[in-house]
Amino acid sequence: MKILFVCTGNTCRSPMAEALLKKKMPEAEVQSAGIFAGKNERANQNAIEAVNKHYDIQLNHRSQPVDHRLLNWADIVLAMTTQHKQSMIMKFPEFQEKYYTLKEYVSDADRQVWDELKKLYADYEAKRALFVQQNGRELPQGELDRKLNEYLQADILRINQLENSLISYDISDPFGGDLATYEKTMFELDKFIDQLIKKYNK
Repeated sequence: MKILFVCTGNTCRSPMAEALLKKKMPEAEVQSAGIFAGKNERANQNAIEAVNKHYDIQLNHRSQPVDHRLLNWADIVLAMTTQHKQSMIMKFPEFQEKYYTLKEYVSDADRQVWDELKKLYADYEAKRALFVQQNGRELPQGELDRKLNEYLQADILRINQLENSLISYDISDPFGGDLATYEKTMFELDKFIDQLIKKYNK
């Protein structure tokens, strides 16, 4: 099983998750990336210190952005937050069957809601693209936006209803915090990495 952890910049949460899984399950094939990551940036110093202090891990990490190559490589993509997952569904819909949040993947709660949301996201994007294709040349931008919003209003309402019903599956973001903040996030990740390993060992 090839696992890709995803966060925002690939310098805090996803590198820590990658490092913890590699430490606890050396045979795992695992990488991490960020939706808005730059290339080849070091992990945050507090992330480096946290995993070294508690797990004796040398975090020699370099950031990379999520792309088609990584998504093709991965068997499963575990996001740190619901927003990360939603962003990938919108940007790379062809891989959406691989997407979960880490917390969601180790729990069966909300699976039915997410299945409906995946379909709604894909339908929304298809309807939006078709509407723009059919009307984009005839209408000025402001009028196009207004009519598009009217056309998709029912879809937007249903998506909002389902999103609001979801349990929070987010891993806390330590960015900008002190070492203790990073340690708190790391211990949160550690708990769910243990659950992930148990799921694979069943």
